[in-house]
This record gives sequence, structure tokens and C-alpha cells, in this order.
Amino acid sequence: MKAIALTRYLPIEDPESLQDMDLPKPDAPSGHDLLVKVSAVSVNPVDTKVRAPKDKVEAAPRILGYDACGVVEAVGDAVQGFAAGDRVYYAGDLTRPGSNAQWQQVDARVVGHAPRSLDDADAAALPLTALTAWELLFQRMPYDSERGGQGKTLLIIGGAGGVGSIAIQLARRAGFTVIATASREDTVQWCRQLGAQHVINHRQPLPPQLQALSIDSVDAIVNLASTDGYWQVMGEIIAPQGHIGLIVEPAHALPLGDPYKLKCISIHWEMMFGRPVLKTADIDEQGRILERVARLIDDGQLSGIARERLSPINAANLREAHRRLESGSTIGKLVLHGWD
Repeated sequence: MKAIALTRYLPIEDPESLQDMDLPKPDAPSGHDLLVKVSAVSVNPVDTKVRAPKDKVEAAPRILGYDACGVVEAVGDAVQGFAAGDRVYYAGDLTRPGSNAQWQQVDARVVGHAPRSLDDADAAALPLTALTAWELLFQRMPYDSERGGQGKTLLIIGGAGGVGSIAIQLARRAGFTVIATASREDTVQWCRQLGAQHVINHRQPLPPQLQALSIDSVDAIVNLASTDGYWQVMGEIIAPQGHIGLIVEPAHALPLGDPYKLKCISIHWEMMFGRPVLKTADIDEQGRILERVARLIDDGQLSGIARERLSPINAANLREAHRRLESGSTIGKLVLHGWD
């Protein structure tokens, strides 16, 4: 089968950082696994972080990719709810061969039926970001997905990225007054288009911008950018007994005392791959979330977040996708679709 893989961890400018390869098709699935014929994939920061230069050589080619849409070709003997021919979408498992290949084995419990109203490319843009945002807002943080934000303010730091793009929509739907951060005219417009009532500039001090909106403190913060960079200001602007959600591991030790202690602030970590990697007892919750998101998409309550497309799926286009993501200038999600 065609696949894009690596054997060394190199800068994306190096043509050997991601290479076209002809690799064996996965075996017939067993247990909880599906065998999926992949038609579209998208890129996420985790793709670039895993691929980033490091002093390591793989004995066998490693296939990355953590978002996909495709059609089920075969099912394992323990699979429930899926059959050959089903169109599915998923984010997969960090520890298994990824989606940058024509066929992939994936645990059916972290898979959902793809939204009927989206094509394959738009569907492939959603799984990782939707799972991250949903788990963080409604399972790590103590907010109900239907009405948990009523009367509350939520600051989303990094609103125009992939996770921010779906988090804005989910938070608005739950009733939050959403304040997103963005720094360019096009990213500000994107955040407003997705439903953010207010957009402030994360390149400028946040407290005076909030005060200009007559907001002295916020009930909750979802920080999708630097944990270190915003640690002090989050402590300043979060309301007493507020909640802060994080996805980026800090680079340095952070002070956990006041004002966090005095304000009794709760910190919530989200790692979307936690359930599939650790095989938690509730691993199938990810499949249920994706099914719920698909219904909301098809009902018109959520919109797709793909902004750029590249075709076909090959090493040159995937390197370009990684390059654009590493530049920090992408909005929403970048997807690749179709094979040569």
C-alpha cells in the first residue's frame, strides 16, 4: 500500500523527513479493531511534535497521522456497531501506526460514523480537535454540554487554531459568553464567524482588554497555547473558584501557590490520547463523543473547521502541511485528501 513514513526525525525542510513508501497492507483485523481504507487525513500540532528532530532512528518505517476519514473494509470479532462499508472518522492512537497510509487498523471504540453532511476532507478535520475540546470542557471541567455555561464567561486562549475553532462552537452552544484570543485580522474574523462574542489580542496584555469589555474576571479559561507564558496572567484574571483547562505541558516548574491557592482554582488537564493509549475502562466514550459531534454537525448546530486542502495525499504535500503548521499561521484545520 502507499504510505508516508519516516525512519529518521528531521527538519521538515529535509525531503527525507517524510517519504513516500510502499509498505505491506495491514492484516485482517481481530478483536476490537477495524480495517479502514483511508480517504482523507488532517494535520495537528502533535504530528509535527512527533516528527520533530531528535537523535533517534527507527528500525522500521514509522507512519504518523492522527486524524482520518475512510470506509470500513473489515471488522474484528469483538467489534460492535460497525460493518464493512461504513464511513467513519477518528483520531486513533498515538502508539499505533497512523493514518498517513491507504489502510489503517484502529480500535472501533474510538471511532465514530462520519457526519453525513460533510465530505471526507471536512470530516477528517474534526476528530482530534472535537475530542480534545469536548473532553476538556465537558468531562475534565465540570460543565454540562447542553447548559453548563449559562451565566458564565469563558476565555479561550488560541481561538483560531484547530481545537479553538471547535471549542468556541461547543462553548457557545453550552451557553457561555465566549471571549477568544486572536492577533490577526483574518483570525479575529474567523473566531467571530464561529460564534465568539468578543475577541481580544493575545499579543497585548489581557487584563486591560477584558476591563475594556467591563469584564474584571472570567469564570473559566481554556488555554490552548503556552502554559508557561500565560500562567501568571491566568491567575490574575480567573474568578475565585474558577476552572482552568490546559493541553500544553509546561516547559518549566510553575508556582502553585497564591493566587491559585487563595482563589481555590481548579486545574484540568486534557490529553486526547489518554483513553486509547492507556486502554481506560471508558475508552468507548471517545466513540460516543464522535457520534454526538456528527449528529450536531448534521443538525446544523456545529460547523466544519477545515480551511485549507491539499491533494493528493503524498509526502510532498504532507511536508508542506507540516511546514505551514509549524509556521504558526494556519487557521482552523489543514486537510489532505485522495491518493494518486
